[in-house]
Amino acid sequence: MSDNNHGDKNRIVLAYSGGLDTSVAIAFLKERTGKDVVAVSLDVGQGGESLDAVRQRALDCGAVEAYVVDAREEFAEEYCMKALKANAKYEGVYPLVSAISRPLISKHLVQAAHQFGADTISHGCTGKGNDQVRFEVSIQSIDPTLKAISPIRDLSLTRDVEIRFAKEHELPITQTEKSPYSIDQNVWGRAIETGFLEDPWNGPTKDCYSYTDDPAFPPVEDEVVIEFRQGVPVAIDGRKVTPLQAIEEMNRRAGAQGIGRIDIIEDRLVGIKSRELYEAPGAVALIAAHEELENCCLEREQHRIKRDIDKRWAELVYDAQWFSPAVHSLNAFIEDTQQYVSGEIRMVLHGGRAVVTGRRSESSLYDYNLATYDSGDSFDQGASNGFIEIYGLPSKVAAARDVKFGNGIAVPKEAVE
Repeated sequence: MSDNNHGDKNRIVLAYSGGLDTSVAIAFLKERTGKDVVAVSLDVGQGGESLDAVRQRALDCGAVEAYVVDAREEFAEEYCMKALKANAKYEGVYPLVSAISRPLISKHLVQAAHQFGADTISHGCTGKGNDQVRFEVSIQSIDPTLKAISPIRDLSLTRDVEIRFAKEHELPITQTEKSPYSIDQNVWGRAIETGFLEDPWNGPTKDCYSYTDDPAFPPVEDEVVIEFRQGVPVAIDGRKVTPLQAIEEMNRRAGAQGIGRIDIIEDRLVGIKSRELYEAPGAVALIAAHEELENCCLEREQHRIKRDIDKRWAELVYDAQWFSPAVHSLNAFIEDTQQYVSGEIRMVLHGGRAVVTGRRSESSLYDYNLATYDSGDSFDQGASNGFIEIYGLPSKVAAARDVKFGNGIAVPKEAVE
């Protein structure tokens, strides 16, 4: 991407996926606004067509520029690893598949707007979802002078209108049979919704899944050793890996065992409940390993606080606050906790479960000599008497007061006989 700025005419930057919605949006936006459209496409590990094919389609549909970037490494290192260090699971289960990709996409949309002289950014979100908020809040957080619009939301574009528009304008779009689902995917996972899944009584069918095999018929169990350095996976079974390689390998291995399937009723940011399916085999397995290593390496009170911080981090990021001062501050705390989160975790992957079977770390706070019940125990058990007396003193004093005023806890007679 060059540095020359085409600022002589205002333009619209469009988040371009290559599908029907955003392909039609190029010509539609140009016709309705009179502005040229710059298409921006990112590879965040979603698979499918090559970036070159997507770029050419954007140009064929009327884009004056097509900005494409392979952002997989950036996504894995700067976004997925932050989520991993935070053990990020919204409502305790969802590893923020879509929520962590939107800030990255927004960042590149703003960069393209600056380069190509655009004053408006367009996306393809509907008015019911979380992503419209994530895109627009992220854009405002980076550059509050930019406007954001959504043709599907703001102009009520429906699929039949889009298909008719494409035919009338002879756009080079091959219309295929529409999937019954709305799907968003990247290297961190896959989100599946709509269609018959909107009835929460309907169970998922096999065609819902792509990243995971059926956990009811697993292959032989797979043992894996993951090495972490300061909270980041750096080796798998002794072979050095980048963050992207770690996620991709664990997607393959955990996915083959059916690990990472999630089916929940989720509280959306816009105030409605939604039935969601997710597949995140690599994310689920890596988070499980990382959590167990933290069990070894974080001090007790620090660990308690971090569990609360992790929950709030997931909620804030889900709620479009990636660039907020709150998340910035939480990131500083989380990063500090990772100083000693280094070591190896052994896991067995099998039949939908990732089970930790071993852990070792030079920075672990687990002390065998303190923990053992065998001879050689270095823990002074005699010290517990005084500890219990002091620790229980506030409750003991309060209980005496309750008895004095007739509010003591009643103990059944048979319990003391």
